[in-house]
Amino acid sequence: MEQDQQRFAIIGVGGYIAPRHLGAIESIGGKVVAACDVSDSVGIIDSYFPQADFTTDHRAFLDGLNGHRADYLTVCTPNFLHCKHSAIAMNAGLDVICEKPVVLTCEEHHLLSGIQAESGQRVFPILQMRLHPEAARIKDKIKNDTSDVYHDVELVYVAPRGKWYAASWKGDTDKSGGVLTNIGIHFIDLLHWIFGKRRGMIIHHSAPDCISGIIELDKARVCFFLSVNPSHVPANHTGAWRRLTIDGEDFDFSAGFANLHNLSYHEIIAGRGFSLDDTFDAIETAEEARRLVVSPATDTCHPMLRKVVGYRHTSINPMS
Repeated sequence: MEQDQQRFAIIGVGGYIAPRHLGAIESIGGKVVAACDVSDSVGIIDSYFPQADFTTDHRAFLDGLNGHRADYLTVCTPNFLHCKHSAIAMNAGLDVICEKPVVLTCEEHHLLSGIQAESGQRVFPILQMRLHPEAARIKDKIKNDTSDVYHDVELVYVAPRGKWYAASWKGDTDKSGGVLTNIGIHFIDLLHWIFGKRRGMIIHHSAPDCISGIIELDKARVCFFLSVNPSHVPANHTGAWRRLTIDGEDFDFSAGFANLHNLSYHEIIAGRGFSLDDTFDAIETAEEARRLVVSPATDTCHPMLRKVVGYRHTSINPMS
């Protein structure tokens, strides 16, 4: 019924991820009433909500959130703006659906939590990896394991990007949070969700295009390698390369992403959406990774990193 139709405003509608949100809103029978982006090349709106108001004036858009009579603000702006835009929306009386990462720092997380408590509005983060079919398979594996074993996990995720990446806000750690936050936060969240809180962490390599290290969680040791460098993709592979191995068993995350935003929106509207609290552990881990001093590569570092940095094991003969 028309009176039950959920109404959305969206900021960052010209961005890479926005079409998935537009499609998800359409899938729940919602309506985008207002949209904003600094770019006016947003013809994608015509495929979904051609009657939506549009402006490139973000100040006017944010100041007018009340006037749009929207129920939600969907935030698809650059990472460093997520906290600001979510806060403005809640103070204007809207709930928020926010693309990853919901914030960049623990300080921002505490700020949004306070506004959420005072305003009565909510932030619903998109944590679609938790809804992936392979996530359910992993949960079952861990749930059915009664041996209390400390699991051995290896993660490799290479999302190749061209030279534009480094020249954009995504290449600026202060704005994106770096590779671990920008492309890896969903996997870090997934691992926290399954294996618990962080007990320790070592970073073996940290560069604008690649980060690698080890995270010790309650129930697992995670050796990870995350990169946007196209040269890190295996020669026999095309596109993004995602591989998660748990105790020697591979879990395939190369497909199955097509409808996860749709499912995320259906869960939110049904009252089963994820909460701001759900995001804290991953945000804290990503922030800590940016602070840590890089430790020299050792025999325990990720196999991919050994190839990248040309690491070779050297043994010392005590008799020499």
